[in-house]
Amino acid sequence: MVSTRVLHVPTAAWHHYLGDLAAWLVAAAGARWVYLHRRSSVEGLARQTAPGYFLSLGMGAAAGAWLLGALNTLRDARPILSHSIAGALAGAIGAVELWKWVRGVRGSTGGPFVIPLSLGIIVGRWGCLFAGLSDQTYGVPTNLPWGVDLGDGVSRHPVQIYESLAIGLFLAVYWRALAKQRAWAVRHGFHAFVLAYAVQRFAWEFLKPYPPLVGPFNVFHFVMIGLSAYALLWIARDRLPAAVART
Repeated sequence: MVSTRVLHVPTAAWHHYLGDLAAWLVAAAGARWVYLHRRSSVEGLARQTAPGYFLSLGMGAAAGAWLLGALNTLRDARPILSHSIAGALAGAIGAVELWKWVRGVRGSTGGPFVIPLSLGIIVGRWGCLFAGLSDQTYGVPTNLPWGVDLGDGVSRHPVQIYESLAIGLFLAVYWRALAKQRAWAVRHGFHAFVLAYAVQRFAWEFLKPYPPLVGPFNVFHFVMIGLSAYALLWIARDRLPAAVART
């Protein structure tokens, strides 16, 4: 499917690494901002955790990234090993929640990570776009005027840009709410981030040529359903009577 209005994107596989580097740098800048301007949340994280928390987080993120990424792309017509930010998020959450359960930590610890994670995704997705077809995160063909040609002459949905803009919108809303000390941003900022990420990613998965797992749903559709359930359950806990919430 070729469109005369297609936007030609200069691509190269190594652009992915530039995108990763830029994402890490902007995430680090976001983490520094949180440390300087949201010191109470950082201190709260420090009081509840230990080095094992961060070790579990890192190991869970790495395992989830490669396990779920490969589970998806190894089922493709051109099977390859790959990693995924969605898998990293799911793996990190699972590992951290297990660590917290073992150590008896009951509160939320994700607040300080919201801004760095959001910034990393916003920037990193552009690296995926400029990496082109080799990244295997491209969209399905489209005749829409903003379709992009990633080197094969096919006009495709720029799903990487969709995700970057969606998370950018969330970050703008969250940042404003945090500045105004809105309860949802202070108490459930991380869960709101997870829910926003999962909902928008669920939608964009329909615009990717990933192999379906059940019906029209691919691996990541089900990962996003799990992440949404996780976020909603945490948010719902605040609405339960205190005695029930402690059980």
